[in-house]
Amino acid sequence: MTLLTRAAALATALVLVAGCESDAEKAKEKDQAKLKASASSAVCAKDAKAVQLPAGFPTAFPLPAGMVVTSAEDRGTGGLVVQGVAATAFKDVLKALQADLPAKGFTPKNGETEPRDAESDWSSTDYDGRWAIRELSQCGDQTLVSVVARKK
Repeated sequence: MTLLTRAAALATALVLVAGCESDAEKAKEKDQAKLKASASSAVCAKDAKAVQLPAGFPTAFPLPAGMVVTSAEDRGTGGLVVQGVAATAFKDVLKALQADLPAKGFTPKNGETEPRDAESDWSSTDYDGRWAIRELSQCGDQTLVSVVARKK
């Protein structure tokens, strides 16, 4: 097999693999894009208008201390989506989530941390979900928090 033939075969394989992206991966990418867009237009904690958590949201989920829930949406089979702002630094929110989730019975998995944002899937006895956080640079040391919870 020539070098050119191998390169063509590799390129074809990459296209095929890229085309096999799962619905779950597409949903994660969509949620990440929404979080990024929300961060640039998010209100700071002092200006946030609180809404109630949706019925059925896992009451034991350890939302960051002092978080103001600014939106709550029931997406049916897509789950309950909660977003808000915490008047707490990104690194402190991340540390708390990493410690509090397992302590409250939520198992983190497939997480990723970058300098100004982080996300992780999680599961519990009754729910599967995902959390994502993003530094709100326009608000000083505050953090945008998004949580998706799907009943099993």
